[in-house]
Amino acid sequence: MTQNEESSQQQVRLRLGAELEQIADQLRSLARAQDQLHDLYEAVLSREVDLSVVLGLIVSTAMNLVGARYGALGVLDEEGTNIALFIPMGLSERERDELAGTEFPHGRGLLGRLITHPEPLRVDDISAHPDSAGFPPGHPRMRTLLGAPIIIRGKIYGNLYVSERLDGRPFLVRDETLIVALASAAGLAIDDARLHEQTRRDAERFQRLLLPRLPEHMEPFDAAAAYRPAIVPGNVGGDWYDAMLVPDQACAAVIGDVVGHDIQAAAAMTQIRNMLRAFLYDQCTAPSVVLAQLDRAVHGITDDPVTTACLARIEPGGQGWTLRWSTAGHPPPLLIAPGQRAHYLHADPDLPLGVDAAQPRRDHTHRLPPGAIVIFFTDGLIEHHERPIEEGMERLAVIATAHADQPLHDLVETLIAEHPSDGRDDMAILALRAPNGG
Repeated sequence: MTQNEESSQQQVRLRLGAELEQIADQLRSLARAQDQLHDLYEAVLSREVDLSVVLGLIVSTAMNLVGARYGALGVLDEEGTNIALFIPMGLSERERDELAGTEFPHGRGLLGRLITHPEPLRVDDISAHPDSAGFPPGHPRMRTLLGAPIIIRGKIYGNLYVSERLDGRPFLVRDETLIVALASAAGLAIDDARLHEQTRRDAERFQRLLLPRLPEHMEPFDAAAAYRPAIVPGNVGGDWYDAMLVPDQACAAVIGDVVGHDIQAAAAMTQIRNMLRAFLYDQCTAPSVVLAQLDRAVHGITDDPVTTACLARIEPGGQGWTLRWSTAGHPPPLLIAPGQRAHYLHADPDLPLGVDAAQPRRDHTHRLPPGAIVIFFTDGLIEHHERPIEEGMERLAVIATAHADQPLHDLVETLIAEHPSDGRDDMAILALRAPNGG
C-alpha cells in the first residue's frame, strides 16, 4: 500500500470517527431532551406548580436542550397580535441592570415575524435579516436566534426563543428539531397547567360561596375571617367558620373542618354549619351542650362525616368578658392579650363530631383582658409534612405576636399569607376582638 493510500484511509477513518461521535452526541442530546421533557411533565402533573412556574421551566428546558445562553417565551394577547407577557432567562445581573427601565418587546422585528408567520425560525445573523428591528439600548449582543410557535388547541399561544449557543456556533437543524418538539410538548403542558389553574379557581369560588359572610355590624365586638384553598387544584375542602351575636349579649364563634377534600366533604360542611347556626341562635347554652346536640344530629340525619370543631362564646360577666369554649378534636384557640406574646389556650380536646355521640363534652373558660384577640384556625394553617405540628403552632404564634397591632382584617390576611404550613390542605382563620370595656 502506497503512502497516499494509507493517508487516504486514515482520513476516511477520521471522518468516520467524527461522524460516529456526532451521532453519539445527537443520541445523548435526544436522551437529555427526553429526560427534561419528562421532568417538565412531572412538574405539571404534580399539580403543585402554577402556570408562571411552568412557563419558566419551558424556557430553561429549551436553553438546556440546545446549550443556549439566552432563552425567552412570549405569550400573545387575546387578539394574537402582540406579546402580552415576556419571560426572559439567562440575563446576568449586570445585563438586567442595563435593561432597567426598558420595556419588554411587544412583537416587532423578528419576534413579530414569528407572530405573523407561526413557523420555526432559525437565524444565523440577526442584524442581516430583513425583518430585524435592532435592539434597544443596553440589550446584550445577540447574533443568532432560534424560535418556534407554541400552539394550543389550534391557536397560537406564544413563541419560544433561544439565542446564542454557548459554544459560539450557529444553531443547527437538530437544534431546530429539538425546539420544535419542545414547543409542541410545551403546548400540552401549558394547556394542562391552565386547566389546573381554572379548576383551582372554580373550586375556590365554590368553596367561598359555601362560607358565610360575617355580619357587617358586630358591635361591641370586632370580627374578621380569611380562607385559602389547598395548592392542589380541584380540592374542595370542608373548612368553615362562622360568627354571630346571640340574644344573651354574647358573641358566638365556630371554626370546623370536615374530614375529606371532595364535594361530599363540602356538602357535609354546609349541612353541619347550617344546623349549628340554628342551635347557636336558638339556645343560649354552653358550647359543650350545643356540640353534643349537634353530634347527635350528625349521627341521626347525615352520613356521619367526621368533623373537628371549636365552638366558643365571648360572654359578659362582672366587669369584663369571659371566653367559654368546647373543642371537638380541633386545634386550640390562640390568644393575643394587649402587649403580651400570643399563646395557646390548651385544653384536652373531646372526640371529633361523628365518632361517638354518647361521649361527654366539656367546657373550658378563660378571662379575657379588654381588647384581647382570640384566633381560631384549621390545621391546614400549621401542618407541614416535613415538620412536627408543634413547630407550625409555634411559628404561627410568633407571626401573630409580630403583627398584633394590625387591624383585625389585615391580621388574618397576614397570618394566612405567611402561614407556616406546606399548603397542601385548605386553611381557614377566624379572629374575634373582645370589647375594650365591660
